[in-house]
Amino acid sequence: MKLVKKFFNLPLYIKILVGMIVGICLGLLAVKLNGVTFVEHWIRPWGQIFIRLLQLIAMPLVFISLIKGVTGLGDISKFSRLGGKTILIYLCTTVVAVVMGVVLGSVIKPGNLVNQEQVTEMQQSYQSVVEEKKEQAEFTQKRGPLAFLDDIVPNNIIRAASDNSQMLQIIFFAVFFGIAVLTLPADKMTPVLSLFDSLNEIILRMIDYIIQLAPIGVAALMAGLVTDFGGDVSIFAALGVYAFTVIGAMLILAFGFYPLLIKLFSRVKPGEFIRFLRPVQLFAFSTSSSAATLPLTMEMVERDLNISKEVSSFVLPVGTTINMDGTSCYQSIAILFIAQVLGVELSLTQLLIVIGMTVLSSIGTPAIPGGSYVILTIVLTSVGIPPEGLALILGIDRPLDMLRTAVNVTGDTAVASMVGRPK
Repeated sequence: MKLVKKFFNLPLYIKILVGMIVGICLGLLAVKLNGVTFVEHWIRPWGQIFIRLLQLIAMPLVFISLIKGVTGLGDISKFSRLGGKTILIYLCTTVVAVVMGVVLGSVIKPGNLVNQEQVTEMQQSYQSVVEEKKEQAEFTQKRGPLAFLDDIVPNNIIRAASDNSQMLQIIFFAVFFGIAVLTLPADKMTPVLSLFDSLNEIILRMIDYIIQLAPIGVAALMAGLVTDFGGDVSIFAALGVYAFTVIGAMLILAFGFYPLLIKLFSRVKPGEFIRFLRPVQLFAFSTSSSAATLPLTMEMVERDLNISKEVSSFVLPVGTTINMDGTSCYQSIAILFIAQVLGVELSLTQLLIVIGMTVLSSIGTPAIPGGSYVILTIVLTSVGIPPEGLALILGIDRPLDMLRTAVNVTGDTAVASMVGRPK
């Protein structure tokens, strides 16, 4: 009984890691004792329920987060210049981060270290998904060059909200809705903002409840995946290379890309930028939350980098909501890794969809530990990758989450320095 109490008092990331180990052991035991059918019927469904819960919360999360992000601009006339410049820079840095992730994932190909015979078997398991995507690709080629607009602009928001693969339509409607709210008089806007503030708190609480189930979900999904691979352990070598790929990408962003932007577009010296930012990075690393780090980030930017309070109080909170460079880069690597392990070939069109969806979905990523899991299921679904593959990476995700949060706040600070251009 004491052991159970101690387990429940452990940090969530430890419980997820334990869940992953338990799932692996269950899978290996099932393969050895011919209990694959038992795992399929009695264990895997719990993991599928966990994935369904993540998918369930995805649409309301993105919708509400985007509206809060847009309406967070405040008075559209007052902040039009500052807001437009800030958001444009944020989007550009996110695109660079995502493209970097896609390039590294495509060049290093960590998922290819998995036994190719097992990958072939997995391809056969998901053959229907592959065939469906081929048909969609052929259909897309026959359409006109502006046909993608039909896929972005919905004709029925209720129908779009019922299908996670139509997330672009939800994003379009949320941005449209948020801009319309900004044009309202203050007395009309206030009740709407209060409503979405409350809804956002409810959604974040629901996500917290779902993430608490992650150890069970990961154990069940991992057991199922190990039985799918017939007990082959080459997946662990692939996971190691995947982790080092993510770590390498984070280091390039934090100590290469952002200092270069600072040197080119700010009067802050790159060396001073890195030195002053260390306490903020360490705090973000330890909390895994950009939101929790925000007060310290604002203090450092104003005190050490001489950025005005007007700029920091706008740029940094907006960045916490819509700028997730580290998370976006990680997600693109994770998507390619899962696709490689499951034997799902991604075409150039699908890679572009990954880039576009990752950039847009990052705006809806909550600045809390584990918030990226929900967004990752959206992007996986959008390119036809079975979301159950998420179990492959959740067990080692915590240290990577800590690292990418530090990169996220580094990106916010870099943009604040570029927009404020201190003397």
